[in-house]
Amino acid sequence: MIRSMTGFGQANRAFADYSLQMDLKSVNHRYCEIVVRIPREFHKYEDVLKKTVQQNIKRGRAELHVTIERTAEAGRKFELNWPLAEAYRSAAQQLQDRFSCENTLSTSDYLRIPDMLIIHDTVDVCEDQFRHELASCAEDAVRQLLHMREAEGAHLHRDTLQRIDAVEDLVQRVAQLAPQVVEECAAKLHARIEELLQQPVVDESRLAMEVALFADRANVDEEITRLHSHFEQCRQLLTSSEPVGRKLDFLVQEMNREVNTIGAKANHAALTALVVEMKAELEKMREQIQNIE
Repeated sequence: MIRSMTGFGQANRAFADYSLQMDLKSVNHRYCEIVVRIPREFHKYEDVLKKTVQQNIKRGRAELHVTIERTAEAGRKFELNWPLAEAYRSAAQQLQDRFSCENTLSTSDYLRIPDMLIIHDTVDVCEDQFRHELASCAEDAVRQLLHMREAEGAHLHRDTLQRIDAVEDLVQRVAQLAPQVVEECAAKLHARIEELLQQPVVDESRLAMEVALFADRANVDEEITRLHSHFEQCRQLLTSSEPVGRKLDFLVQEMNREVNTIGAKANHAALTALVVEMKAELEKMREQIQNIE
């Protein structure tokens, strides 16, 4: 089953005196990029969270937002960072002396200084347990994200198949129309030669040679064959359980190339109209495939 690259998952967990919430969202990206946003004091757990997400997401940009709160303040001890406070006080005094300022630092000013308060946790939670709880919560968020990506992927699967069927129908019409183009060209050449020579007798061998040359230049059998091959490969990829977004994107590019070649060979209004329709369908298909993992 194919997956979309967009989705959202959320998980909550409580243990000891901690409360966790994780919000995981993913969007389209050419490669796989995992970003973890976690409070600074827990940065040492960032790597394990990134690996947990990366094991399940092969393509797309995923952002994991981690909120960690204490459910009981009794388990926390606050200590003032006295060296930092002295450094700020000294700097403030130098500014006052140099610029004759009368303003002084208040208690609230000191408390607003980053890292002024050092927080010590008195609740005994070992690192292994903390790491396990974080990874388990992240796995719950990933499961929700994958569920949404798979649901969106099912929609993309149906839409892409419909687009392939639509383009294939247009290719069949091109294949049916191609011989008529050669016949109409032969009739036009015959009429043009008669007009130029102003006589009813035409060199049939020369006309046949010109028609044969045009038919060879306008032949689109190879392009049609390759298009049918691309259609079949797309259908096979859509049944794969592996990420296939890049392969599908490549195949759509190849389809566009074949359709462009048909358009360049088509010296016929009806064929040109079919080529325009095919390019429009392929563009819609490409837009949808951009969302596939």
